[in-house]
Amino acid sequence: MPRKKALIIGINYTGSENELNGCINDAVNVRDFLVNDRGFSDSSKDMVVMTDAPENECTPFWPSGENMLAAFKWLTSYNEAGDIVWLSYSGHGGQVKDTDDGRPTGFDDTICPVDFRQNGQITSETLHRTIVSPMNPEARLTILFDCCHSGSACELPFVFRPDADGNINLLDHIKKGVGLVRAAEQLLQGGWSRDKISDAKMLLGGASDFFSGLHRARGEAVDEDGLAQESFQEDWDKEGKDVWMFSGCRDDQTSADATIAGAATGAMSWAFIGTMRETPELSYVQVLQRTRQALMDNYSQVPQLSCGGHYDLDQPLML
Repeated sequence: MPRKKALIIGINYTGSENELNGCINDAVNVRDFLVNDRGFSDSSKDMVVMTDAPENECTPFWPSGENMLAAFKWLTSYNEAGDIVWLSYSGHGGQVKDTDDGRPTGFDDTICPVDFRQNGQITSETLHRTIVSPMNPEARLTILFDCCHSGSACELPFVFRPDADGNINLLDHIKKGVGLVRAAEQLLQGGWSRDKISDAKMLLGGASDFFSGLHRARGEAVDEDGLAQESFQEDWDKEGKDVWMFSGCRDDQTSADATIAGAATGAMSWAFIGTMRETPELSYVQVLQRTRQALMDNYSQVPQLSCGGHYDLDQPLML
């Protein structure tokens, strides 16, 4: 029987100069939506929620860089044909200088673990390699990123953006032949690199063992000594992964940390959940259009949809 599996991350960076207000609420709201509206189980073997709430500190649910990487590995392992997989992230997104000159803008999009000041940000290429590349192509992964600069945060090859009239445009900067393959030793920008984690257990610590223990026994065990596949595709569109990502804004935009109905929330998370609850059986393009419509009256950010292949956007969103 197909399985539903989810990883939900919300980081407020409480007490720091980078503090946000709505990201933990986003995680709670996404969890409630998946469980109450989409039939996900909140069993620890099927759903992991990571936040920087005080009770999570010093546990595998604390969204540090190493814990997040371990959780990504858990999410993308042991998936079979027909499985429905979910990943959402609410927190800071950023941009760092592209040291390999592989991007026309000169910058690489990132997400920020709670310890990013000490240990660095996670780059878009690392996200692709640790989340998209290892996925079983016969399982479907849906991603929701509610953060700044998130338009192509997972480097999916086909990116679509709605205009104010609801027309959907395929962006003309599909990532082909732009030097996406970097030196194998560079895993994370600003602190984590291959030479520091030749022994992956050192990076993952107890988190790797913890998340491995959440797996249901299925087929052969995966290799626990690496974070992702060692051989990566130069042209991501050749991977053919069934991955769909809704992003809160374009790469050059910020994503609002808002107060709606008296509660702090991410604007994109609010719009996506509200759209899906109002009309549960929508196509991918309809969700994108209606999310855009919900945001445009009060926010300048333009949501995007990206996917891993030449897929029909009019098919029903499977979640």
